[in-house]
Amino acid sequence: MAGTSAGIVAGLTAAAVGSVGFLAYQASATVPAGLGDTPSASASPSVAAKAPRDTRHPTALPSGSGTGERVVYSVDDDRVWLVGENGKVQHTFKVTPGSVDPLPGSYAVTSRSRAVTGTDGIPVEHVVRFTSVRDVVIGFSAATDRSGAEPDTTVKTGGIREKRADGDEMWKFATIGVRVVVIR
Repeated sequence: MAGTSAGIVAGLTAAAVGSVGFLAYQASATVPAGLGDTPSASASPSVAAKAPRDTRHPTALPSGSGTGERVVYSVDDDRVWLVGENGKVQHTFKVTPGSVDPLPGSYAVTSRSRAVTGTDGIPVEHVVRFTSVRDVVIGFSAATDRSGAEPDTTVKTGGIREKRADGDEMWKFATIGVRVVVIR
């Protein structure tokens, strides 16, 4: 009888440990975006929040936007620059932001999706995500048809919309881990 009691206790203990582990996993999977972020996702001191502009050449890459290979996104200018390892701009284009802007700083591409439905219900392609703000995921995407070229700003969306050709360029350039520098 003592052996049977010990077996029951061992079984109950194993079930309890398993349940606690499962509940801990569930809790960590539902932590709101931003609570578990590391300091590396915040503004970097090496990036100027309001990078100086060349007023004679508005499409020129702003100085103070970092070095090396990177995507530079200006929240104030609604413009993106794809910058190669050599520091040369490979492509620049205008974008239409969603209703939630990312904070200035240095990020990295964290995930990509070939085609999904945006938070505003518009089918989008070539989605390149790099951060979140108050539970809203921020990333670049292109609407698959003209009707959804601009995001619905009545919905909380972090989708930064590109034209399809620009989305193709972003998709080829911004692979997982590529830096995204957000400036004002």
